[in-house]
Amino acid sequence: MKHLITTVALVASLVTPAFADEAFTLSSPDIAEGQQLDNTFVLNAFGCEGDSISPALEWSNAPEGTKSFVVTAYDPDAPTGSGWWHWVAFDIPADVDSLAQGAGSEGGNMPDGAVQSRTDFGATGFGGACPPPGEVHRYEFTVHALGVESLGLDENASAALVGFMTGANSLGSADITAVYTR
Repeated sequence: MKHLITTVALVASLVTPAFADEAFTLSSPDIAEGQQLDNTFVLNAFGCEGDSISPALEWSNAPEGTKSFVVTAYDPDAPTGSGWWHWVAFDIPADVDSLAQGAGSEGGNMPDGAVQSRTDFGATGFGGACPPPGEVHRYEFTVHALGVESLGLDENASAALVGFMTGANSLGSADITAVYTR
């Protein structure tokens, strides 16, 4: 029996690293973990001078049973008491594994069926970073895998409602947190 337990433990230790590489991940050719956002992804308003273009995002190894995705960009450091939602997109089909740069921006090309709802700017689509001068803010870009094809919401849904429905149907998430200061 002792040899059987040792053998099982050895096999488990050899197999586990193979699965560790298959975690649900989010990456981007445009933004990097902990790095300053380029002006391409900064708002062109409120004293900020950027292009307000959504970054390209790519994800892999979605959890089994994924039927759709939600993509969000959120600033938890905004001086509002509740953060600031910069991008809310949902009902992204399960066969999609990336969004091109600018997909969430005005005139962008979101996948068929995807919905972009209201951000804290009061409009749909991506709104770039623009913290108060001298402050470093984090910008959390997250992809959520959901077990439903649709949240049953439209472009008028608030970020809080999309967040609630996302949490109720989530199979997993992956994120990249970039920063910006001016």
